[in-house]
Amino acid sequence: QVQLVESGGGWVQAGGSLRLSCAASGRTSSKYNMGWIRQAPGKEREFVAAISWTGGSTYYADSVKGRFTISRDNAKNTVYLQMKSLKPEDTAVYYCAAAISVSSIRSGVPTNWGQGTQVTVSS
Repeated sequence: QVQLVESGGGWVQAGGSLRLSCAASGRTSSKYNMGWIRQAPGKEREFVAAISWTGGSTYYADSVKGRFTISRDNAKNTVYLQMKSLKPEDTAVYYCAAAISVSSIRSGVPTNWGQGTQVTVSS
């Protein structure tokens, strides 16, 4: 089991930037694929980004490609999501996710979830 704790959410104006962090702990946390999934009020969960446990492969939703960057530091057991050119439609609770399978993160059904951090983008 992996425990995930997010930080870095907040309020920002459209066009601004935020960086989310997710600290992982637990058994073999460094060998988990990691990612971010978001959920806006009244909407379904949406895959945002994922990164392989080596950091060698990254995946993005079309809606964030070119604006968001996912990275990880395995020495710190931490994954990051750098968000730039934020839009009001990026407003959501962002959940950190971890799983052995990248596809489960991309499908929005990872085995491990954080508690979520709110990101609000005003127009």
